[in-house]
Order: sequence, then C-alpha cells, then structure tokens
Amino acid sequence: MSDALTLSAQQRDRAGKGASRALRREGRVPAVIYGDNKDPQTIHVAERDLAKLLGTGHFMNSIVEVELDGKSTITLPKDVAFHPVSDRPLHVDFLRITKGATVEVSVPVAFINEEASPGLKRGGVLNVVRHELELVCDATKIPDEIEVDVTGAEIGDSIHISAVKLPVGSESAITDRDFTIATIVAPSALKSSDGDATDEAGEAEAE
Repeated sequence: MSDALTLSAQQRDRAGKGASRALRREGRVPAVIYGDNKDPQTIHVAERDLAKLLGTGHFMNSIVEVELDGKSTITLPKDVAFHPVSDRPLHVDFLRITKGATVEVSVPVAFINEEASPGLKRGGVLNVVRHELELVCDATKIPDEIEVDVTGAEIGDSIHISAVKLPVGSESAITDRDFTIATIVAPSALKSSDGDATDEAGEAEAE
C-alpha cells in the first residue's frame, strides 16, 4: 500500500463561485471533506502542495491526512476537477475514512513474467483490456497495484479476473461476471499475411 499522504488545509469561510475564484488567484484550491454522517467541511489547500501529491501518480488511491487547525482527518480523494485548458486543479472532494471502513477504488494493473509467456515469446501481443481494476478493499490497505501473471499464456489466451490473486482484504467490485483483463493476440504480420498475399496478387494483375 502507498504511504499516507499529508496535506495542510485552512477553513473556507465563504462559499460561492466568487469566493472560489478569489482563492484560486491566491494560489489556493477550494475543497470539501464529506462523509461519515457528518456535515461537509469546506476547506482550501495550497495549489503547490496539491500539485506535488497529484504528481505522485497514486493520489486517487492513497489515504490523505488532511491537517486542519492542529487536527488530522483521514480521507480518501474522490474527485479532482481540472481547468479544461490549463489543467490546473480547481476543486477537490475528500471522503472521510473511519476505522474498519471499506472503499471502492481503481487500482492500476501491472503485468509480470512476460518473458515466461510462450505466446509473447513467439511474437504475440499483449492486448490490455483493463488498465485498472475496480476493487472494494479496506480503506487502510489500498494496494498500489495488482500484479497479473502471464506465465504460460499462449496466443489466443484470455486472462480473466478469476485468474488473478487479489491481496487479502480486497475483492473485485464487479461480481456478476468473470471479466477479461487482457488477451494474447497474434502479431499483425501473422494476421495480415493472407490479406497481404491477396493484395500483392491484385497489384501484379494490375501491372
């Protein structure tokens, strides 16, 4: 699991678009903390500090300790709104996390042992259907990534969620089907060889 991230915040006294624009001009990003059957808490954070956390690449599936007035609130980022042109963060939603709570998160997939796949060694191509998996897991044990082992995979094989060993405390959020994560497909040269031969014959006739 990724280490918990820390973000300092200040209370947001005023709401509304005008107040939010004023905060952004000062290098601050409006945010809200909600959940746990408590009233939403409006805050703002330094854009510079937020940008650093976003740059880790795992902000959205990491626990974030939001520090406000000397107190720390354990949260999980749920949404970040970005400016459509500049890509600057405009607003952040944080979900309060309680002890023992479970959350649904998107976790990146990492394929391992590609050198042990006969299909890939013969020139096959790993066709990734899902780059992330939707998981339900303990909020304090969110995995950094899920490893998918392709050892022994041949051309034409499909790798389904049932073949993946998930960490203890994690399970797939999709439970109604054994969905495909990736397939091993034939190389383009092999798939198009018959078509190429036909094209060449046609060109020869035309000449």
